Amino acid sequence: MRPTQTKKVYKTMQGRTIDIDRLRAQNEDVVAVGNMKVNARGDMIGNGGQIVKTKEQIMKDYYEKPKGVVSDAVEKMPVDNTTPAEVVETKILNQEVIKQPQVQTKTVKTFKPKEEAPKSGIDAALDGIE
Repeated sequence: MRPTQTKKVYKTMQGRTIDIDRLRAQNEDVVAVGNMKVNARGDMIGNGGQIVKTKEQIMKDYYEKPKGVVSDAVEKMPVDNTTPAEVVETKILNQEVIKQPQVQTKTVKTFKPKEEAPKSGIDAALDGIE
């Protein structure tokens, strides 16, 4: 096989032979499913299915655009030449004190250790022996 020759791909479905390349070529202009507004080939389409930009143009624009290059131009903030607004004194009328609701406290019982009873009997006799 020569390098310029392409090998045709055939698939079998339910006992029938299908030429996949021919099937792809027949459906290149069909609008692809989704919200990207492209056809099956990858061309950008507009209203009425008209091709706005071909796949080759899209790829060319993508690879010609430099990535990660910082612009040397200095961005300046716009200068506001208007006069500042007058400062107006504000006063609160009908001022009322808002009372905070009282927080209810809950008593928690804590663990109290048992008081030791005085030792008697053998415990008192063995107390000093180690």
